[in-house]
Amino acid sequence: MLYRENGQFKTSYRADQQIFPITQDRVGIALLLAFAFIAVPLLASNYFYTAVLIPLVIMSLAALGVNILVGYCGQISLGSGAFMAVGAYGAFNFFVRFPGLPLIPALILGGLCATFFGILFGLPSLRVKGLYLAVATLAAQFFSDWMFLRIKWFTNNSDSGSVSVNHLQVLGMPIESPMAKYLFCLFLLVVIALLAKNLVRGAIGREWMAIRDMDVAASVIGIRPMYAKLSAFAVSSFIIGMAGALWAFVHLGSWEPAAFSVDISFKLLFMVIIGGMGSIMGSFFGAAFIVLLPIVLNQFLPALLGLFGIEISTAGVSHAELMIFGGLIVWFLIVEPHGLAKLWSMGKQKMRLWPFPH
Repeated sequence: MLYRENGQFKTSYRADQQIFPITQDRVGIALLLAFAFIAVPLLASNYFYTAVLIPLVIMSLAALGVNILVGYCGQISLGSGAFMAVGAYGAFNFFVRFPGLPLIPALILGGLCATFFGILFGLPSLRVKGLYLAVATLAAQFFSDWMFLRIKWFTNNSDSGSVSVNHLQVLGMPIESPMAKYLFCLFLLVVIALLAKNLVRGAIGREWMAIRDMDVAASVIGIRPMYAKLSAFAVSSFIIGMAGALWAFVHLGSWEPAAFSVDISFKLLFMVIIGGMGSIMGSFFGAAFIVLLPIVLNQFLPALLGLFGIEISTAGVSHAELMIFGGLIVWFLIVEPHGLAKLWSMGKQKMRLWPFPH
């Protein structure tokens, strides 16, 4: 009864094109943002910020970038970790080589470095697709690992490849406490998610989806595949690069190339599959699922098995986590290929008709 559009009408095209056309959705999003920006800082502990909230927000941003490329444009990519590394090291070089450079411009410049890197490794998408494109983007991962380990200039002549940043501040305000780091990352996530939502609803987003659904038919009706695919790689790499810079600067503080291994590329792809391909909301669902599941398993699996007299080691919990991840990915691909976002959409549709029969 509470989720009905009865009596809601639009008197202009602008009102009809709102991101959240239903009043209940606008109120729900406003309450969610108020909770995230106001209630969470009042309730969360430093451990909760460091272990859960900051990784969740940054991974949501990275998953959003991957979803634009994989979900909206249909170009499979296994090089997300490389794009994050390029964004992190690019922002680091601008930050240390230009003293006094503010943090946000450094992050944006790191994202632009990832953009050029993504376009370079997106060129094979003009000729190949599917598994072949996945292998081509996977090459970016190995190339970035070699580049940041062997070319000392990128790491400011560090022998080990490990670099660090400190004394972060924005507009004169220090970004040192866990709460400040969380609010800063959350603000960037909200801004970029809003821009991405408007982008995929516009002409360029429709071009991406046309290429995804049938690239031959899209080219017949006048869509340029080269422009559509490379623009998807550019936008996706920029967002992933900014997420990589945030992961390095805000979450880690000190890092090395191994922090952006191929494992993070697979995790981001799993986030998109489980959350829902071609859905902005699905990026958040997938990131929450992947980030929170290991924490939940570590906390509750030993206690649950202990009720049956079964003891499990930390290594056993880690193996169980991998098995559950694999099983869930297979389950989602078979039962609900559109992921958690589709289940959320179906729930909203049922609420519109409840309590009447469907």
